Formats: sequence, C-alpha cells, structure tokens
Amino acid sequence: MVWLLVLQSLWLIFPAYVANASPVVIRGKAPLDFGKKLGKYRVLGDGKTFEGTIGGIAFGTLAGVVQIYALEFFPNMPEHSTLLIMALSTGAIIGDIIGAFIKRRLGIARGEPAIILDQLDFLIMALLFASFIVNLDVSMVIVLVIITPVMHMATNIFAYLAKMKKTPW
Repeated sequence: MVWLLVLQSLWLIFPAYVANASPVVIRGKAPLDFGKKLGKYRVLGDGKTFEGTIGGIAFGTLAGVVQIYALEFFPNMPEHSTLLIMALSTGAIIGDIIGAFIKRRLGIARGEPAIILDQLDFLIMALLFASFIVNLDVSMVIVLVIITPVMHMATNIFAYLAKMKKTPW
C-alpha cells in the first residue's frame, strides 16, 4: 500500500521533475535577468535562461503527454489533463526561478547549496499550481515533500558525475 502511494505520487509529479531537470541539459545562454543586478547581486544569475525556462516547460509538458497515453498500461496511476501537466511544468520552473531569486538576495552564489530551498522550491510551486486544477491528496504531498529532497540530491550527483553540472548539489 505504501509503495503504491509512493508510485502514484511520483507519477503525479513526474512532469514537474522533468521540467526542473531539463534546463541543466539544455544549457541556455540568454539569462532571464539580462545580466542585471538588484543591489550588489544579480537578479537571478546566469543559470536561469530563456532557453531553459521554455525548454523545461516544454519537456515537462511532453513527459506528461506521454503519461496520458501510457496510462492504459498503468491503471492505478492518477490521470493527467493537459492543463494539469502544464501547471506542474510551469509551476516547477517558476518555483526554481523564485528559489534563485531568494538565493541571490541572501548572497548565495550560483551553484552554491541552499539546503531545503534547492530541493523544494520547484516542488512547492508545482503543487501550488496543480492545486488550482485538481484536489491534491495530502498523503501524496507528504510523500513528495519527504522523497523529493533525496531524489533531487541523487539526480544532482548523477548530473555532476555525468559532467552536466559543475557541482554535485
């Protein structure tokens, strides 16, 4: 029963996970903040780009569309609508951008860790956006808040070892 809840939770959030991970692979060049500063720090930094933002939302949405068609093979998983998929993907990217903004305001440089913020910013915003479309199961939200930091750290270590990221966090 617990494993089914974990799998259903991961199925639900999968578009957001893909959206959040995609910008690392895309490696955009055009920064969202146009290189501008707010005070003595960049607004967002070079890590938040137009290409990563658009690509992250697009890849997250694509992943969710695949889930819609794959649902017949996974009958116990939550159904996705196009609107839910877009909300999860967009929410994840916006959450990550907000996290970068907060880190810059705290004087934390790009690539430096901000424990909890780095792991949950995208998740919280994805779930918030999704909550306007579907009623979220509280137990699924709890599962995601517990397992997402672990999964986020593991995927970041993998991306670092694959030389996709300069730091393992």
